[in-house]
Amino acid sequence: MKKEWVWLIALSLCIIFIIPWSVVRWQTEQELENDVQIRVLMPNGGVETLSLEDYLIGVVAAEMPAEFEVEALKAQAIAARTYAAKKLSQNKLIDANYDVDTTVLTQVWLSDTQMKNHWGWLNYWRYRSKLEKVVVATRALVLVSKGEYIDALYHSSSGRKPTERSEEVWNSSRDYLQNVSSGEEDPQRYVKTVTWTPQELYKKLGIKDLPRAFTSGDFQTIGRTSAGRVKSVRVLGRVYQTTQLRTLMGLSSTDLEWVVQPDRLTITTYGNGHAVGMSQWGANDLAKNNSNAEEILAHYYPGTKLMKLGYMQ
Repeated sequence: MKKEWVWLIALSLCIIFIIPWSVVRWQTEQELENDVQIRVLMPNGGVETLSLEDYLIGVVAAEMPAEFEVEALKAQAIAARTYAAKKLSQNKLIDANYDVDTTVLTQVWLSDTQMKNHWGWLNYWRYRSKLEKVVVATRALVLVSKGEYIDALYHSSSGRKPTERSEEVWNSSRDYLQNVSSGEEDPQRYVKTVTWTPQELYKKLGIKDLPRAFTSGDFQTIGRTSAGRVKSVRVLGRVYQTTQLRTLMGLSSTDLEWVVQPDRLTITTYGNGHAVGMSQWGANDLAKNNSNAEEILAHYYPGTKLMKLGYMQ
């Protein structure tokens, strides 16, 4: 009797997980048979050529939690496809050995093995099937503006402030990368506090002077962005753009506050990422409130249009 129950459980798991996943996988492979190809620089230094649509499954798996709402995941897939399409179009003009890598320098990407390690074996079947459906449902859709693929930038969380205008982060203006509401229902989702001693901060910033006790005048805000984040600061007599300071100090965002004491500097950051383009947590909250992928993308990239990949070819 016990043996029969084991077989029954195994059969049930097969029906629930494996058979539906296999059907979706077969359908996906049929969809991707004649797809655009993209060259991916792998962590081992090799370059693999993948179907663009199959590549996107690994990107969405890496860039956005698979538990998110389907419409948010669709928005992520379209943004990621647009980013990749722009890379492909740019690389036609140069002799590049690859189009994208698997890191934050382009878009993070997970292999099937990494997905299994990340989600666990049972969740792998469920989540990969979900992401395959998302990619197929948005097949070939990209965002364009003025006849070009847009810079479909995205970040984890805008926190308590609107998204940033691109020119206030990278000095490069885009009509569709402007201040819009974050869409996030929990502005305190990413709050992080870090403390440095004088010795630690001098070393972090590469200052060769002999460390001394901090004073209130050592840390001053010089300017703010239109969204209200700190844009530039004076630290220990030196002026920094906060985008630069974020890199040097490993800060989560440029929306920051600080408390100065003689023996320590305490910085609190709100949000996570550069705050330009789509907030991923905001997209998920918008999806929970019944916004579809097209509406989410229109919110974060105003004035853009959804088109089919290759319409400009």
